Amino acid sequence: IATIANDNLQDLKTGQLVGATPWRQQVALIIGVLFGSLVIPPILTILNDAFGFQGAPGAGPNALAAPQAALISAIAQGVLGGNLDWNLIALGAAIGVGVICVDEILRATKRGSMPPLAVGMGIYLPMTLTLLIPVGAFLGWTYDKWADRRAANPAFAKRLGVLMATGLIVGESLFGVLFAGIVGATDNDAPLALVTDFALAVPLGLLVFAGALAWLYARTRSEAVE
Repeated sequence: IATIANDNLQDLKTGQLVGATPWRQQVALIIGVLFGSLVIPPILTILNDAFGFQGAPGAGPNALAAPQAALISAIAQGVLGGNLDWNLIALGAAIGVGVICVDEILRATKRGSMPPLAVGMGIYLPMTLTLLIPVGAFLGWTYDKWADRRAANPAFAKRLGVLMATGLIVGESLFGVLFAGIVGATDNDAPLALVTDFALAVPLGLLVFAGALAWLYARTRSEAVE
């Protein structure tokens, strides 16, 4: 009930910001549920056939991590089975309250902040998923600082930066689904591999990734200046 109420409150607040009306939002939600029902099952089937999910039957060594699903599954099984460790729930709630208090004190004294959501993500998400979050935050902070100093329209420049970062996230997700389809069709874990030596592939991949980021930020900065 609390989760659904929170979701509804976010929808209504977002709709108010953009001038939507509640009934139009409900229509949009219904459309979203319908399209989600058509799109999500086949995508999950493709990912499961190609890699599998950690904790699921038949999962291999390259199975995809699903921490959110595992968390919800553990809570549901614990509640229904009557064996949920409420001490851990209480500990998590206490940590959350403590982090919120620290964040409020830091903000009140203007010494920075400690967002509770970031702390929570760092606790339950694996390092492989959270490692690039501070890197991206630093890059975004650096770009925003540049926009405040050099851009003729800082707000426009910052929006371009957000759009570029959003494109990276969406592009990675779409390519992940496409890659899973190729893996499932070829029955090969690395159908697009150009370098087979792992010791060489990792640094080479990092260099290519860093070069792509540098080019994208340079292009975004040029667009913002123009």
